[in-house]
Amino acid sequence: MGKNYLDLKAEVWDSGLCAACGACVAVCPADAIFFKTGEESIRPFNNGYCKEVNDGVPCGACYAICPRLDSLPTQLVGKYLEIFSAKAEIPIPGKQSGGAVTAILVNALEEGMIDAVVTVEEDPWTRKPSSTVITSEEILINKAGSRYNWWVPLVSSLKEAVVLRKYRNIAVIGVPCVVQAVRKMLDSDHDLIRPFRKSIRLVIGLFCTETFDYEKLVEGKLIRELKIEPMDIIRFDVKGKLELTMKDGSFLIIPLKDIDDCVRPGCRICTDLTAIGSDISAGSVGSPQEYTTLIIRSSAGSNLVKSAIKNGFLSKGPDVDLMAIEKLSSKKISRRRETV
Repeated sequence: MGKNYLDLKAEVWDSGLCAACGACVAVCPADAIFFKTGEESIRPFNNGYCKEVNDGVPCGACYAICPRLDSLPTQLVGKYLEIFSAKAEIPIPGKQSGGAVTAILVNALEEGMIDAVVTVEEDPWTRKPSSTVITSEEILINKAGSRYNWWVPLVSSLKEAVVLRKYRNIAVIGVPCVVQAVRKMLDSDHDLIRPFRKSIRLVIGLFCTETFDYEKLVEGKLIRELKIEPMDIIRFDVKGKLELTMKDGSFLIIPLKDIDDCVRPGCRICTDLTAIGSDISAGSVGSPQEYTTLIIRSSAGSNLVKSAIKNGFLSKGPDVDLMAIEKLSSKKISRRRETV
């Protein structure tokens, strides 16, 4: 018998290493892996069935794609072809920084380069996130904005996109642990991973220092302690501090030390700020206000960006402050060293 969910449970779920990316949920052919909400959301659960354990049928798909079974990256920025700032040239009401990622994806959908986007959407009243599949340019624009300050098992929606709806040109947008899981899918020769490997065309990684537990931060700190209604917040940003942009134009800065107890446990061991395994990395660090830093890492990523610029969806901006990115990346790696 090969490695299966029992090995994954022992080595990752029960050891505090789980990133809660949701990849194991997506690839389980028996739909036997799931997440709970609240205090128990720090790792997945199994409903008691496994094809390999119960029936002796070779599987091990969940073990094959877990990003936390690999050594953690130590590069500050990783390899790239080009790095520059950019902003959307189309109206994007809820855009984060320069709206560049949305502009790139909208153009790619219109050009037929992709047919679906696996991403995170957010309830406008509660700001509660959920994994979703988007296929419409209009919906993509209206859902724009960063949802990645909150944890959600994003990769879980890949099963809907690949297995149920059978899209074959999918873009996945996520934080570094999501990118690491998807990259393992793309590099895997496992038979049960083949449909995912053949269907994912683009991986966009978002800069991430850490993600927060929704219940603890939004329902606890913001609503109960600070008396802030989620619907009054336009934008969340994390750049060494949590910055909230309010609907009335004001800003609220919360030091990360004040919300340390809201950080997802699996984030504390992560060393990857810029999602080095992606085709395009994006974030606000290193660029002026209203611009997005783009790190182009592959020819696929380069082609999508060039197409968006050619069609007037995206424009380049000022030079990027690479040292600012490296400084924050170094800080994230150092934090990992302090926890072990």
